[in-house]
Amino acid sequence: MTDLIEREDLRDRTRVFADRQHAGRVLAEMLVAYRGSNALVLAVPAGGLPVATELAQALSLDLDVAVVSKINYRGNPASGYGAVAFDGTVQLNEPLVARMGLAERDIHKDIQRTNRTVQRRLSLLGNKRDHLEVASRPVILVDDGVASGITLRVAVDAARGQGAKKIIVAVPTGQRASVEDLAGRVDALYCANVRRERPFAVADAYKEWVDLVDEELSALLTAQSVPD
Repeated sequence: MTDLIEREDLRDRTRVFADRQHAGRVLAEMLVAYRGSNALVLAVPAGGLPVATELAQALSLDLDVAVVSKINYRGNPASGYGAVAFDGTVQLNEPLVARMGLAERDIHKDIQRTNRTVQRRLSLLGNKRDHLEVASRPVILVDDGVASGITLRVAVDAARGQGAKKIIVAVPTGQRASVEDLAGRVDALYCANVRRERPFAVADAYKEWVDLVDEELSALLTAQSVPD
C-alpha cells in the first residue's frame, strides 16, 4: 500500500498556511529525508511553483517544471474536465464528460486549445533554464493543492513516461478522497492538510491566495539557481 503522510494536527483545518511559500516550507519539514539527495523537484505551474521553489531550496534539491494545463470547455475555467501534460499526455474525467454530454469535436477542440497553452508556457519557462533529466531518479511532483486530482494524475503519467525511478507527490492541501486515489498511483504522497469537505477549495487552506501570471513564474525560475 502506498504511503500517505499527513500532518494530523492540520487535518480538516482551513487557513493553515500564510501563503504558498509558507506551505512549501511546511512540506520541506515533512520531506527532510530527501535533503541533498538526487531527487528532482518538478513543480506544476502555476500555483505549484512557489511551493516547489521553497521546498527545493530548503532541501537543496534540483528544481524543474512539469507543465500541465486543465482542459476547460470552451475556455471556461469553471468547467475543467481533463488535463494535458508537457509530453502530450491527455486524461479526461470520463464520468464528467458523460454528464456534460460533450461532443467528440468539442473535446478535440478543447484539447487542441489546451495543448497550445501548454506549449506556450513551456516555451516561456523552458527558455529560462536547461531542463533536467527525469530518467532513473526519484521525482517529487509539487502542486499547491489537490481538488479533483486530474492535473496531478496527468503529471504522474507524464513523469512515469519520462522514466522516473520513483514518483512522490507533495502537496500542502488536498481533498481526502482525491488524495487517497492519487496515493494509490504513486510511491508516496505527502499532504500536510487533508480535508474531507465537499465542495473543496484549495484556496481555503491559505490566508493569502493570489493568481499567478506567467511573468511571475518566469521570474521565480530565473532566480532559482540550478547546478550544472
